[in-house]
Amino acid sequence: MTHDKQVALVTGGNRGIGYELVKQLSLSGFNVVLASRDHEMGNKAVQKLKELNLDVSCIEMDVSNHESITQAAITLNEQYGRLDVLINNAGVYLDENENLLTMDPSILQKTMETNFLGVYHVMRSFIPLMEKQGYGRIINISSEYGAMSEMSSPRVGAYKLSKFALNALTRLVAAETKGDIKINAVDPGWVSSDMGGPSAPRTPREAAESILWLATIGSEGPNGGFFKDGKQIPW
Repeated sequence: MTHDKQVALVTGGNRGIGYELVKQLSLSGFNVVLASRDHEMGNKAVQKLKELNLDVSCIEMDVSNHESITQAAITLNEQYGRLDVLINNAGVYLDENENLLTMDPSILQKTMETNFLGVYHVMRSFIPLMEKQGYGRIINISSEYGAMSEMSSPRVGAYKLSKFALNALTRLVAAETKGDIKINAVDPGWVSSDMGGPSAPRTPREAAESILWLATIGSEGPNGGFFKDGKQIPW
């Protein structure tokens, strides 16, 4: 493992889109850190990738736990001393057929803790590593469900609100962060995964390809944008 290569961190990297993002980043020459809430599952994913001769390591991090995030940032700093790319991929989708005011409030709380506050605390903990070198690329995995236009249709309220808040967070932090640090949100589309289900039309590899271009944009690249398939879409 070399320390002169760029370092990328992917949350929720042990399966689905996250696993494919880890794989493709490593194939592109990054030292990739796979963050997983379950350390055993994370290590199993890493072993599969190492069998492909990929440069990947695992770090335990629960994005709904502030202490876990803080410790992961300390560990990554000790091991690498840098972070170049951060992909906030970990998320939950718990309310497919629920109405906002009749669902168990704990569903909304857990959704917001993971999809919104989790990303907030991850960025708050890891952006200082990017600021040390004046460079970084952050990609927040969002959804078109988070667009304002989606708020006029019923159901999936917790998920929609969490992604709406995530989109706003992306723009706010992008506006506040100094240096060559680009922060953007991406809708990967409907993907065949544990979250998207087996009938989804898009594979994790296709989704990863639609995301990863933002990991290597130059200083002239977009900042604070919301994208799908390489095109900016309305908030």
